[in-house]
Amino acid sequence: MMREWATVVSWQNGVATLHSEMKTSCSSCSARKGCGSHMLNKLGPKNAHVMKVASVTPLEAGQRIELGIAEKSLLSSALLVYMTPLVGLFIVAGLFQALFHSDLAAACGALLGGMGGFIVARGLSSWLGKSATFQPVILSVALPADALRVETDV
Repeated sequence: MMREWATVVSWQNGVATLHSEMKTSCSSCSARKGCGSHMLNKLGPKNAHVMKVASVTPLEAGQRIELGIAEKSLLSSALLVYMTPLVGLFIVAGLFQALFHSDLAAACGALLGGMGGFIVARGLSSWLGKSATFQPVILSVALPADALRVETDV
């Protein structure tokens, strides 16, 4: 089970809106100054992921919760997103090469097959996203900020 902590933004009618910060490995790497990935991460958006998760337990804004998602669903999602366009690219490129006997036709077929694969992956991901196995679940809920009180005697 893959785990991630998120912060509750709001909770209404059994649905929690969560805010999860994006994490990169660049903050812990010692080769930040010479790395291309670090430069690309600086160029990208700095926003966080906002998602909605069903929760029967009432939650308060600012409360931290631990989310989990099964590795199988994460791996199958990655396989769908990466392999569908690649398979479409090879199949349509090979088909156009066999039909038209031209490298230009094969290149056009590769472009069409890749774009078609992206469209198929997008449709399948929205359909699979409705399944409960592809949804994150709440594993644990931290105490609200006002539930913990520390007193010291001076």
